[in-house]
Amino acid sequence: MTKTLSAKPSDIEKRWVLIDAEGLVLGRLAAIIATRLRGKHKPFYTPHIDCGDNVVVINAEKVRLTGNKRNNESFYWHTGYPGGIKGRTFAQRLDGRFPERVIEKAVERMLPKESPLARKQLGNLKVYKGAEHPHAGQQPEPLDVAAMNAKNVRVR
Repeated sequence: MTKTLSAKPSDIEKRWVLIDAEGLVLGRLAAIIATRLRGKHKPFYTPHIDCGDNVVVINAEKVRLTGNKRNNESFYWHTGYPGGIKGRTFAQRLDGRFPERVIEKAVERMLPKESPLARKQLGNLKVYKGAEHPHAGQQPEPLDVAAMNAKNVRVR
């Protein structure tokens, strides 16, 4: 008979992971990042404890979308005023000032909804639009997402 292991916060060892998003498919990348943030890739995953890693994503503006999603799919929000519905396509968002928000939103929607734990786990995600990041002191280990599955990369 085996016992179920429930990790305590003192048992958690957080690591830093670096992911280069250049050429990667957005949804597949977001799923991998969400798994890393929650800690589901570790053998001692505990649902109510933040046992995930810290994830640094670079080159966020070079992420890819499959099919015609880049031009056809829109992201909508409401200003709070009557008739205040607004929307932008993924192309406008990726070519705009804050392309890193596309990845942040995709990952946010794959985490548990509106909980203190989800907010803490999302705080462990750092996304940058260029190749530079200020987390070199943490010595993040590169994670080659493109080598995990051939479908993770979009060449065109």
